[in-house]
Amino acid sequence: MEETTGTTLENIQRAALTEFLDKGFLGVSLRQIVKNAGVTTGAFYGYFSSKEALFNSIVEPHAVALMGRFMESQTTFADLPEVDQPAHMGVESAAYAHWMVDYICSHSEPVKVLLTRAEGTGYENFIHNMVEIEVDATLHYMEVLRRLGRQVPELDRALCHIAASGMMNSIFEVVIHDMSREKALSYVDRLREFYTAGWKKWMEP
Repeated sequence: MEETTGTTLENIQRAALTEFLDKGFLGVSLRQIVKNAGVTTGAFYGYFSSKEALFNSIVEPHAVALMGRFMESQTTFADLPEVDQPAHMGVESAAYAHWMVDYICSHSEPVKVLLTRAEGTGYENFIHNMVEIEVDATLHYMEVLRRLGRQVPELDRALCHIAASGMMNSIFEVVIHDMSREKALSYVDRLREFYTAGWKKWMEP
């Protein structure tokens, strides 16, 4: 009985992953998922209360992993003594970016669903939420620089958001374009160099 149950769940999630990748959450028919999985509607509702619950079961572990590691990198930097933070600018984010590439390459399909096929779900603003966290951290870091005696120009939050959004979305392009690990690492490193140089320039008097 346990083997059959496990196989049924796996069949549903596998069929759903294929459909979500192809059509996105809004374009997917629950009837088609059930048909492709080779199960009854009753069997489906034995596991999931809705199409969104099924979607969440596929993407949530990866959302938790990506956001959790992202927050860890932010916290690690913020917890440094303020005097040491300038020397660490970009260090923690580089470590996260490399980890992220490895993670994406190991879980490419569900991560692609999370980042590009989530419209209509609670995850559709996933990248936007990361951007807002990045903006908050950046503005806080600029206050740290001022406390350290540096003449840092005031930056409008909206401008910071646009810049951080461009950075985050460009980095996640490695998902959209299904790059190899080696190419993704190379692109992400070059993008980080580009954006880090830009942020540093903005923080000069």
